[in-house]
Amino acid sequence: MTLRKPQAFLKKDFLMETSYRFSFFLQFGGIFFSVVMFYFVSELIGSAPSVQQSLSRYGGNYFSFVLIGIAFSNFLSVGLGSFSTSIRGEQMMGTLEAMLVTPTRLSTIIISSSQWSFAFTSLRVGIYLLLGGLFFGVDFGDANVIPALTALLLTVIAFSSLGIISASFIMIFKRGDPIAWLISSTSTLVGGVFYPITILPDWLQKLSYLFPITYSLDAIRLSLLQGYGLTSPEITRDLAALVIFSIITLPISLVIFRYAVRRAKKDGSLAYY
Repeated sequence: MTLRKPQAFLKKDFLMETSYRFSFFLQFGGIFFSVVMFYFVSELIGSAPSVQQSLSRYGGNYFSFVLIGIAFSNFLSVGLGSFSTSIRGEQMMGTLEAMLVTPTRLSTIIISSSQWSFAFTSLRVGIYLLLGGLFFGVDFGDANVIPALTALLLTVIAFSSLGIISASFIMIFKRGDPIAWLISSTSTLVGGVFYPITILPDWLQKLSYLFPITYSLDAIRLSLLQGYGLTSPEITRDLAALVIFSIITLPISLVIFRYAVRRAKKDGSLAYY
């Protein structure tokens, strides 16, 4: 895959996003208000002994815990939604069918159509962490960046695979996609975004291990807040689970997407949403 086509996709999406300047910069304001809100929530509940005990695995500070949860859960949202959103946009503009009849590989179209969303989400996550570290007392002094980045890469692959399946559903049925909603809602509920999974009932804790976000947030928190390295048993376990998710879901998602494209071409509905 040459770099020219992905760069063209990235430039196009960047120009479209920044053409709405007020909306573009307003998103950064939303990050600030979100961080402030959860900071005051943490001031309310963070000193309770039961809270500190539940969070002892991650250092005992609720704000640090939830900051990473809300920051990195953005990758869940973009992984599940960016592909279907891109497919819808290209269909509405009438450019999807034109791209698919060119020599451009299907994998190139899939990856390139979402790279801006992931790049912008990475910037948003960086701002979350920067605000927490500079103004709200989050201590990243012992952070181990390598395992966190490794977990993030595997997280993006796992979430993207689910997002490709979601986009396939959109391409075939032309209606709202329950897959993305179901996975996103359940992951937020049981994946440890706002609270540790240890406070959940046993059956919900077991359910949480079926979702990649559980392992992703655990590995990122342990590496950024506690300084755990790649050889730590806890990190190794989480990364191994993410690798298994990626190995299983990525090939399946590409097969399903190819089927969806063939189905849409056969029905003559590829250019319609």
